[in-house]
Amino acid sequence: METEGVFQSLPALPLFLLMFSIIYLIAYFIVFRNWSPSIRPEASSCLISLSHGTPAVFLATRAILAGQNRGFAASNTVFQNLVLDYSIAYFLMDLLHYLMFFPSDLIFIGHHSATLFVFLTCRYVVSHGAFAILFLLILAELTSACQNAWTLANARKGDVEFAAKLYDFLSPPFYALYSIVRGFAGPYFVYEMLVFFMTGVADHVIPRWVWISWIGVVLMAISVSILWVSNLWLELYRERTKKLEKKMR
Repeated sequence: METEGVFQSLPALPLFLLMFSIIYLIAYFIVFRNWSPSIRPEASSCLISLSHGTPAVFLATRAILAGQNRGFAASNTVFQNLVLDYSIAYFLMDLLHYLMFFPSDLIFIGHHSATLFVFLTCRYVVSHGAFAILFLLILAELTSACQNAWTLANARKGDVEFAAKLYDFLSPPFYALYSIVRGFAGPYFVYEMLVFFMTGVADHVIPRWVWISWIGVVLMAISVSILWVSNLWLELYRERTKKLEKKMR
């Protein structure tokens, strides 16, 4: 109870936002200072993503397991709200990154805006449903470390031999894990959420317009993810086919 009181007294969201801002600036001006200006912003975004993704999986898992009520419409615990603030701060920082450097990337801007809507309504509007939202966060961030390493390797594969080898090595397992999580585990969990909310038992704590919007946002995110990884599989197939044809000549 004393720990929860400390958490409640801390201005968590501004502190987390400051933390991710500092990490981004360190990445841009120190860690990746010798990288090409065209890829430094993307690399800096990857570093804050790494700082958020894997820790978020462990934090969200702890927040879920520590809560006594794990229903889809259960009230948020203090620690669950803290984890939501942690993720809200990351997505706000990364959204600012896209608005500054890639304002025409409407897919990512839309994705981050929609994700923020879900987190913010869960945290500050209804104060219920964190169990479901954090479980989805775990599924979304399970591939974070691998994806960011793959993205950084992809950015430098044209001029660094190690990066090219790392990219080739990571691509198949990353695509496979991403496909399983986003193509099977995610949709199944959303289906369970939909079945529960359609009974109407949660309408008194999570209004219908809120949970319908949550389901809609998650389904759109999953659809885009499946389309993205499908294109990556096709690209990988083409690359491997070309290499095989060259060897056979």
